[in-house]
Amino acid sequence: MTPPMWNDTDLPLAYLITFRSYGTWLHGEARGSTDRFHHAYKSPHIPRNDRWRDHNRSRLISEPLVMNLEQRKSVDSAIREVCEHRHWDLHAISVRTNHAHVVVSVGVSKPERALNAFKAYATRRLRSSGQWQEPHSPWSDKGSNRYLWNDRSVGLAIEYVMFGQGDEPPEFE
Repeated sequence: MTPPMWNDTDLPLAYLITFRSYGTWLHGEARGSTDRFHHAYKSPHIPRNDRWRDHNRSRLISEPLVMNLEQRKSVDSAIREVCEHRHWDLHAISVRTNHAHVVVSVGVSKPERALNAFKAYATRRLRSSGQWQEPHSPWSDKGSNRYLWNDRSVGLAIEYVMFGQGDEPPEFE
C-alpha cells in the first residue's frame, strides 16, 4: 500500500531550510535565482542576465563568504545548539562552503523562526570566534523553507541533505 501524500494534521512533519552565505548567489547568474516577484510554487528561476549580475556584484559591501572548514564547523555547531535549546528535532544538517541545509521539525513554530534563529546563532558563533568580522550579516537575505508533509518527503529531504548535494533537490510531493 502506498503511504498517504499528506499527514492528517495542519502541521508539516518537518521543513527543509536552506540559507546561503553572503554574496555567493546573485540575481542574474547563469544558474538562475528567485526573487520576490518570481517565487510561485514550481515557477522557473530567473534566467541569466549578465548586466543584472554585474550590478549586484558591484553592490556587495565585502567579499562573498566562502566558508572554510572551521567556519562550517562553527555554523553546524550553532544550528545544533539552536535545536537543542528549543527542543526542535534535527533530522539532517549539511553546512557547505556557500550554504547550509537543515531538515528539522519545529512543532508549532513557523519555519521562518527557525531560519532566523539558525542565522542569528551562527552569526554570533562566527563573530565570537573571530571568523566573521564584517559589520553586516554573513548571510544572504531570507532563505528557503520547504514544507515536508509526509514521511516520504522527510526521507527524501534527509537523503538529499546528507548525500545528494551535487544533484537537484527531489520532488517532495
